[in-house]
Amino acid sequence: MTFEQWTRAVLERVEDALEHYLPTESTEPAKLHEAMRYAVLGGGKRVRPLLCHAAGELTGARPECLDAAAAALEMIHVYSLVHDDMPCMDDDALRRGKPTVHVKYDEATALLVGDALQSQAFVALTSDVLEPLQQAALVRELALAAGSIGMCGGQAIDLASVGHKLTREQLETMHRMKTGILLRAAVRMGALAGSAPDAQAMRSLDAYSAAVGLAFQVVDDILDVTTDSATLGKTAGKDAKDGKPTYVSIIGLDASRALAAQLRSDAHAALAPFGARAQRLAELANLVVNRVS
Repeated sequence: MTFEQWTRAVLERVEDALEHYLPTESTEPAKLHEAMRYAVLGGGKRVRPLLCHAAGELTGARPECLDAAAAALEMIHVYSLVHDDMPCMDDDALRRGKPTVHVKYDEATALLVGDALQSQAFVALTSDVLEPLQQAALVRELALAAGSIGMCGGQAIDLASVGHKLTREQLETMHRMKTGILLRAAVRMGALAGSAPDAQAMRSLDAYSAAVGLAFQVVDDILDVTTDSATLGKTAGKDAKDGKPTYVSIIGLDASRALAAQLRSDAHAALAPFGARAQRLAELANLVVNRVS
């Protein structure tokens, strides 16, 4: 398959898996479940599920195992977006090209949607398609990535940094926690869903993930100042308006573009030990950076 064909096939599997692992709208409380499905289904780049499936191909993971892991990753990601958009955090009205959950429903529902999606992610990971030891390994990876030393910690730093100047090193630390660590978990979980990779292989995958995770945020910062809201699917220019430090504000637009290109090269270099088997991961690194090409 071409990369485009592979991507479409994986995205179809991911959408089906999310349909499967989310409660139906007819299940009580119906409003909550409707809002959960509104937040998750039919939108988003699904970068984390794609990374999960690509890494799983390296270790011979069964597709149904990757489906469960990918669904869990996407639910954690979407829960973070739902909470991030709320008035107590970034107060945004647009996400994935449609009204945010608290705008479409209400703030209390949005809070509960995020809470419930976080729990539902771990329901998916304890599906019987995964062996018990795999379940434990994947639950640990996702819990660590989502917690205070990962995504939530990064968000706390982000909120505290509004209106303040950060060094480039401080900004990198924040983004590796807020964004990068869940992308890293996606790669690790995909690999761990198959035959256990050795320590050297995991180090190579971690190096790849570090480069891709940071590149993803650098590109997001570039797009925030170069793309309109309709194209972006969320409110453009909001970081600058809210006084948030970004790569563009700290090192400039041209340097940010150069950094994204360098991180793509770093990601490719990290995959060298795998040869052609890592083709999909290499193509995904290109996909992340080419959004600003």
